[in-house]
Amino acid sequence: MTSLVHELLSHSAQRSPNAIALQIKETQLNYLQLNEAIIHVAKSYKKLGLLQGERIGIYLAKNQENVQSMFACSLLGTVFVPINPVLKAPQVHYIANDCQIKVLITNRTRLMTLKPFLNDFTELKTVIVIDATPTELADISTETPLNMINWASFISKDNRAEKDIVKGKIIEDSLTVKTAVAPNDLAAILYTSGSTGQPKGIMLSHTNIVLGAKSVSQYLQLTPEDKILAVLPLSFDYGLNQLTSCFLIGAKCVLLDYLLANDVIKAITHYEITGLAAVPPLWMQLTKTTWPINTGHSMRYFTNSGGVLPLKTLTTLQQNMPNAKPYLMYGLTEAFRSTFLSPDEIYNRPNSMGKAIPHSEILVLREDGSNCDDDEIGELVHVGPLVTLGYWQNTRATTERFKNTPKQAKNEKNIPLAVFSGDFVKRDSAGFIYFVSRKDMMIKTSGYRVSPTELESVLLQLNIINEAVIIGSPSVALGQAIIAFIVISHDVQVVLSQSMNTPDINTESDQELPFIHNKKIKKEIIKHCQFNLPNYMIPKEIIILNTLPRNANGKIDTALLLLNYNQENGLS
Repeated sequence: MTSLVHELLSHSAQRSPNAIALQIKETQLNYLQLNEAIIHVAKSYKKLGLLQGERIGIYLAKNQENVQSMFACSLLGTVFVPINPVLKAPQVHYIANDCQIKVLITNRTRLMTLKPFLNDFTELKTVIVIDATPTELADISTETPLNMINWASFISKDNRAEKDIVKGKIIEDSLTVKTAVAPNDLAAILYTSGSTGQPKGIMLSHTNIVLGAKSVSQYLQLTPEDKILAVLPLSFDYGLNQLTSCFLIGAKCVLLDYLLANDVIKAITHYEITGLAAVPPLWMQLTKTTWPINTGHSMRYFTNSGGVLPLKTLTTLQQNMPNAKPYLMYGLTEAFRSTFLSPDEIYNRPNSMGKAIPHSEILVLREDGSNCDDDEIGELVHVGPLVTLGYWQNTRATTERFKNTPKQAKNEKNIPLAVFSGDFVKRDSAGFIYFVSRKDMMIKTSGYRVSPTELESVLLQLNIINEAVIIGSPSVALGQAIIAFIVISHDVQVVLSQSMNTPDINTESDQELPFIHNKKIKKEIIKHCQFNLPNYMIPKEIIILNTLPRNANGKIDTALLLLNYNQENGLS
């Protein structure tokens, strides 16, 4: 029975040792090879004197050293802390000190950005650099007391290493790492993006990670024949699950760090990918990219989480991947994932979050803790063994989000705490959940409570709008004024730029489109709102941007939008 993170891989290595587990570009590792490498990395960790429960930071792109480092932590009983490779040195410094990282694994380029902080890490003892030479590290070592090791030296094999494999079978030897790790022990710490204040470390047990893999593989109906393209950061629970689900079922995981959406399309063709998980920004980019004939025919499914996927985007994706079933999912890192909408219900209930995933129970509660009636708005509460262990060394934040499991819950596993999501939802008579708004994002204007999500969905009905975000800004007259941030479709941007006889608009810019064109577009948007919304819900201001700011996990950074807007308008 699989109950620990490293067993996800080792059990598949026993069942199908020669199946390909991991592919990076043209490099392949089968399950036996990858498992042997993980055992050896765990032994190398042990030589550093690491104790069970100590934290190891992994600040790398998606590569085999990253994967080996994480799973070796599980085998040894240490805790892996995957750090998003797009984070900058000050953020990495904060995370490392916050959870007292003892060992940091990175590459030479990222190490260079960390040089100003090397003497300010409070608990860090060793830095392992996967691509630096001993000479390069010797030069850096003169500036810091940290122990600097290159990867080759770290994993250098003794003359017994090859005895770990005999006739294609894994065996135990006297050097194999043995720990007293239990399923409910801490396995990993995932840091939130920290769009407001400093990031919080969410603590995941082995059970959380293993059951997440079992749940997803069950409703996606994964098989050993699947080839899954992993494009999301492994520091993101959604990205990490691509690995764990693959390894549980014995499928192939193809790691890809992409620059352009076209790189993803090429990878689908080259590796004959059957499954892909992404967030709305990538899906939208993929709809704007040309798909050669038959490119997407190998795709069996695709999944979305991290935001609403507009129906027109979904329709285009299905045209490009005609054999693929779409799975729309809702989750929060504190409980991994809560609901998914079955592909059979996509067009019957296009605005639904679906129903609870396997191993989870979802309640919709009033403020007094009682169950909501059908179609009554309440807070989504997640119950069950996917509920994580809370926030690392942050009792206040933990007690605000993790509360005693409501007595009316079935709670079949007797999990003491539930996650109160802070999301307002409603449940229909058939049991399907519908998102209404974030609890802390409801806008109070002119005495009315307005759901940003409801207003955004109305705006997205306009074909000229690709993305829409609603925020509330302080207003003396209204309490809060409704501000709409809009990204218009690429086709409209091209037409506008051509009408001005200017180059195509740079979609990487945060600048507004020329005012003369804004006026016409804004008028059309307001007219649409007047037809579909009561007066109090009509935005007081519409701001057209070429792109929306996003945090490290690809989610729209509404806090940054609000901060910039308030500063520009003298409201901060």
